[in-house]
Amino acid sequence: MGERAAKLPDDGFAPPMNARALVEAVTVRSVEDIHDAAVALRDYAAAQGLRAALCDDIASKETMVDADGAVLAADLFGWLGDGERWWEDHRLALHSPLPRSCRYESEPFWCNGEGFRTANPNPYLDDIDLSRYFAANQRYKAAIVVPVHLPFGQISANSYHPTDHEITDLSDQFAEIGHILGAATRRFISGYASAMRTKRRIPSDCELSKREVECLRWAAIGKTDREIGMIISLSHATVRYHVHRAGEKLNSVNRAQTIFKAGQLGYLGANS
Repeated sequence: MGERAAKLPDDGFAPPMNARALVEAVTVRSVEDIHDAAVALRDYAAAQGLRAALCDDIASKETMVDADGAVLAADLFGWLGDGERWWEDHRLALHSPLPRSCRYESEPFWCNGEGFRTANPNPYLDDIDLSRYFAANQRYKAAIVVPVHLPFGQISANSYHPTDHEITDLSDQFAEIGHILGAATRRFISGYASAMRTKRRIPSDCELSKREVECLRWAAIGKTDREIGMIISLSHATVRYHVHRAGEKLNSVNRAQTIFKAGQLGYLGANS
């Protein structure tokens, strides 16, 4: 990384765009748009002395690719050097603090070995130790991170690393372009996910009733049908009916999947 992005593909770089032009340039409306949109995002980051590392879904083992199957991390963003092939490590979301932090934060932030710098206090991030991560990584000492939370509970973790490996303080740069990187990354990732999503996860126009949601919220924290009935003054048979009816609407195969899908759609809230 100290080679100032010497390993990036040598296919020319466009001049920096303004925020509006950049967001339009990274918009993906079809699979065929992915390559050029990724190049636009890469070029903007490179013009700022940053190198992009993008992951559309931390729960998936699939790498991001363009319409021709080219791996974006390798062929466009140039992560091919010794120890740089992070996109081949399927355990990364579990043991790396950067993607893990995206489970707990939805706004862009920057970080280094001393901790996270977020727009609002986040006690969940206070419990994640970054010192060992950055001490063990000789290619960069700081990062701007852009979490993207998508429909159906999909979480995307994206980071931008200084091409100068001596940089440890990104406060000024984050203040200047953090919001632009956030908007552009969200636009690119959301478009990519939509273009690449070939299977419909949940029936269209699925609307649960107030009672169905109420029963599922209690079921999500482990209450039985009989216990739920006592709490909301219904018979356990009626509770079972509401849970079953919700499952039919969500095209679920059992109670656990019904709760899972309802959670993906946001019916159960963050406190379930």
